[in-house]
Amino acid sequence: MMGQQSGIQEQLFFCFSLENHVPKDHLLRGIHCLLDLGDFRQQLSGFYSPIGRPSIDPELMVRMLILGYCFGIRSERRLCEEVHLNLAYRWFCRLDLDDPVPDHSTFSKNRHGRFRESQAFRLLFETVLQHCMAEGLVKGEGFATDASIIKADAQRQRRVEGNDTVDWGDPEQASRPVREYLAAIEDINDPKETARTLSLTDPAASWTAAPGGPAFFAYSTNYLIDLEAGIILDVEASMVNKAAEAEATQTMIDRVEEKFDLKPDRLVGDTNYGTAAMLGWLVDEKDIEPHVPMFEKSERTDGTFGRADFTFDAENNRYTCPAGRFLKTAWRSKKKNPYRYRASILDCQACPLKSQCYPNMDHRQIDRGPHESAREVARAITTTDAYKQSRKERKKVEMLFAHLKRILLLDKLRLRGFSGAQDEFLLAATAQNLRRMAKRLAITKPIAQVLPA
Repeated sequence: MMGQQSGIQEQLFFCFSLENHVPKDHLLRGIHCLLDLGDFRQQLSGFYSPIGRPSIDPELMVRMLILGYCFGIRSERRLCEEVHLNLAYRWFCRLDLDDPVPDHSTFSKNRHGRFRESQAFRLLFETVLQHCMAEGLVKGEGFATDASIIKADAQRQRRVEGNDTVDWGDPEQASRPVREYLAAIEDINDPKETARTLSLTDPAASWTAAPGGPAFFAYSTNYLIDLEAGIILDVEASMVNKAAEAEATQTMIDRVEEKFDLKPDRLVGDTNYGTAAMLGWLVDEKDIEPHVPMFEKSERTDGTFGRADFTFDAENNRYTCPAGRFLKTAWRSKKKNPYRYRASILDCQACPLKSQCYPNMDHRQIDRGPHESAREVARAITTTDAYKQSRKERKKVEMLFAHLKRILLLDKLRLRGFSGAQDEFLLAATAQNLRRMAKRLAITKPIAQVLPA
């Protein structure tokens, strides 16, 4: 006989446990075991008033934010709806079936207030990173760095060109991103900053364009990762240009060394980090091997001798040409350019190799930059097998950016200003570290009791 489902009957008593309805191999179980928010609550204690109505638990809001970034839920309104409906999300947030879910507007007030003023997201990221280090996922031998462009929450149409004058009005009445931008340019006092294309809603964003595509406003997220398991060691928001990205990498390396006493033996990067100044900083100041390709403009393609055909004698501060003659710094031009080495006109005129060296000039000269010794170190590293292996390992940081945009759906920011971009990048990096650590360690132990007493 064909059965028929009976109507819904309300029960007077029933027994229900969220613990029994969350699969044992669910990703949130592993993340829950690895997430310790005790220091986070202590960090925020001074930013809440001891009197008045009790506020929403900051740990609950952070758990909801981590949910959103772990599973690509970009809308705070939708995040609240998902936590209300999804049993696993309620379990992770320590909410019982009849506990209310915070309103979506609460996140904005706390993000721009208590969380940002207390550096809570930075503390959360570092707490998770310390757990990764304790589990042996960070080796500290090799680091990799790279940057990726993330679109800003700014329309292309609402922009002014560099030669246009902008009247921002009363700074006290302006929006938060505008106030932060005006305070920043007042501190740096750089005329070039106000001469670029600006967004009226997010003036700190950079006006950039991908090859073959239209221009847009964006920020760069800079990652510094450990090559052992691809754990993110630090993240920094910056403008979209090579100089700012190299400076962000220096900031991250210094911060990791100061905070965790970690300094790598080698740094892996692309050509953006192969500038002379960056190589000089790595080799001379930090004693780190630069496993990065360089911009080589000294070599020639017309068959004449390049700089590599000349041997530098550091002890005597001179070059030796293929004919055995010396190139020295001229005493007349030492003050003007102390890094220019010139050969004698008499030597060059009588040289049988002049047609292969410098056929259109009377004598040969070579400019040697102040960081040329560091460039030589980097040039020698590119011929080793370790460098070839580093080029293969560099894809680990690129895979993190692909995961950030395609899985976590962070291809466009929702918060504005450098502080907003930094908050989003920190939360996304925290979520990536938690996901990777949970999957690597495969923690699936059941939690006896996750709801607060």
